[in-house]
Amino acid sequence: MATSIRLSRGGSKKRPYYRIVVADSRAPRDGKFIERIGSYNPVLPKGDEKRVVLDVERAKHWVAAGAQPTDRVARFLDAAGVKERAARNNPKKAEPGQKAKDRAEDRATKAAEAEEARKAAEEAANAPAETPAEEAPAEEVAAEQAEG
Repeated sequence: MATSIRLSRGGSKKRPYYRIVVADSRAPRDGKFIERIGSYNPVLPKGDEKRVVLDVERAKHWVAAGAQPTDRVARFLDAAGVKERAARNNPKKAEPGQKAKDRAEDRATKAAEAEEARKAAEEAANAPAETPAEEAPAEEVAAEQAEG
């Protein structure tokens, strides 16, 4: 029989309380179990000693008998010194998906196009001001005054 050491949820809505149990791996999460070896109360602060209560001797027995702990229970067993847990590393976890990358690329190209359009509009607005539009009539007026 394949056994696992896992959490069985209890408590009311939004007030979770878990029992650490040894159960047949085919049994439902909150269903039939072989033995209760501890409890976990995530509502308590992290430093509280009653947050995780574990019968270390029974945990060692079940690990020696081949029971496989879940990820969360493996953390508890590692903290208690029952079973060493290998450190996990997933460098791609924070990397966005392909669609998010495509959206970011589209957003960047649109921003670049908008920036180019803004610069072109500024240059167009500044270009007529730089041409000697006012000087030409003043020269003509001066020439007319000189003639007349």
